[in-house]
Amino acid sequence: MFAYISRRLGMMFVIVFGASFMAYNLQAYSSNPLSIFGESTELNKDFLIAKMIRDLQLDVPPPLRYFSWLRGIIGGLWGDFNLGLSRSDIPVSEIIGQAIPVTIRLVITATFLAIILGVSVGMITAIRQYSRFDYVMTFISFLLFSLPIFWVAVLLKEFMAIQFNDFLVDPVIHPVGIVITALLFGFVIAGFVGGKKSGFFSVFGGAAIFAGIVLSYLSASRWFIEPSLGIFGVTFLALCNAVLVIQLISGVENRKGIYAGFGTAIAMAALYYPLQLLMSASASFLNVIAIFAITIAAGCGIGFIVSPIDRRTYIRIGLFTALLSTFPIIVDRFLREFSEYMNSDAVGRRPIPTLGQANDLLTPEQLNNYWIHGLDTAVHLVLPTIALTLISFAGYVRFARGSLLEVLNMDYIRTARAKGLTERTVIVRHGMRNAMLPLTTILVNDFAGLFGGAIITEGVFAWRGMGQVFNNAIRNYDLNLFMGVFIISAFLTVMANFVADLLYGVVDPRIRIRK
Repeated sequence: MFAYISRRLGMMFVIVFGASFMAYNLQAYSSNPLSIFGESTELNKDFLIAKMIRDLQLDVPPPLRYFSWLRGIIGGLWGDFNLGLSRSDIPVSEIIGQAIPVTIRLVITATFLAIILGVSVGMITAIRQYSRFDYVMTFISFLLFSLPIFWVAVLLKEFMAIQFNDFLVDPVIHPVGIVITALLFGFVIAGFVGGKKSGFFSVFGGAAIFAGIVLSYLSASRWFIEPSLGIFGVTFLALCNAVLVIQLISGVENRKGIYAGFGTAIAMAALYYPLQLLMSASASFLNVIAIFAITIAAGCGIGFIVSPIDRRTYIRIGLFTALLSTFPIIVDRFLREFSEYMNSDAVGRRPIPTLGQANDLLTPEQLNNYWIHGLDTAVHLVLPTIALTLISFAGYVRFARGSLLEVLNMDYIRTARAKGLTERTVIVRHGMRNAMLPLTTILVNDFAGLFGGAIITEGVFAWRGMGQVFNNAIRNYDLNLFMGVFIISAFLTVMANFVADLLYGVVDPRIRIRK
């Protein structure tokens, strides 16, 4: 194992060195910083040219200049890491240090949502191949996959920001809108559940009526101005999470699994009011961690006491039910600050912004309120996150569907079914785990790409992340800044492939790394 890791690390450094050398020279030879003086009429033009040549070492051939830049990278071995200065005489490490948190905040949420939703939907479409749900999701995924991100971003700005802000002036849903939305919701749910025609129309009717009642209530109660989930909403979502977790881990036919899941959901409802003590205006991220620790401990405890036999299964049910059910409690606390946030002078009753990553007009008192500050961050994330999620979601649906379909046609899946295992066991324990193997490389590399930024999305929504830093570096012929972004992206890419190789052995125990 040690020899394998040593070989891989050695190869990684060679690859990064070779890639950085080629990128440096290609960028150096293809750009001409002196071109800005081509039509200059400045009296001190010759002095400015000489100064730029001296500052940027343009009189040194690019291959030699590369090793001068590389010296600052190698200096990191003895604590003198240096990426050089940008064209504006600001340390490159400082610019990148400010851009990385912005990019992570922007892209990581979208990536997690795209992975969770895309892989889940893709595997469901594979399980129900050639069903109505499969056809609908295949059409949607191909449609989203073909859309340009800038066009999606512009549509989101128009319909989810500008028109939604106008709607909040008088947030009453027209009856026609309620009917159309309820019918669409019923169709989606019925397609998801599937079954025979009679079952399809029963689910369709029930889901449509439920959606119509909810939308009518939201419209009549003016929920969009003063939103909250409340204990009833939190309890309902906790019960839904319990059903999902029970079905995936033990199956709904397991009575003790039902006790663990629904017992945890009821515990989450009972903890709703006591947890409010940890969610004051002066709360911090540590309070949120404490809330998750309390709820997860409660879920694991319920799973532990349900049965002395096969406790690990019931503890997992309690743990995941508690984990998923804690998010609605946190979201409910943020929503209860929405009215104050929307009516503040900084927002002016238009809470969904189209540009920027934060509202600079918030007062110090509002910024010190953890929930208002977090809500401001969240509303600025809404549009770019949805844009990135929609585009990435389509790809994950197709990858996950194809991967699971390939696995389900394997001989060992037929053998598992022939042994009498339930379909849930065959798919969850044998199919899905093996289907994740080819997805591992894609998932890990996508996380490595987080630090490269989303150039188009950041540009459309005016975010100052790694994508815009990289774009500015190319436009301004800023070689040091360009290489700073490139070396980080290259290093993370090779590290992602290394981590993917190690994860293969975790996902599939048959894979072993030999010397």
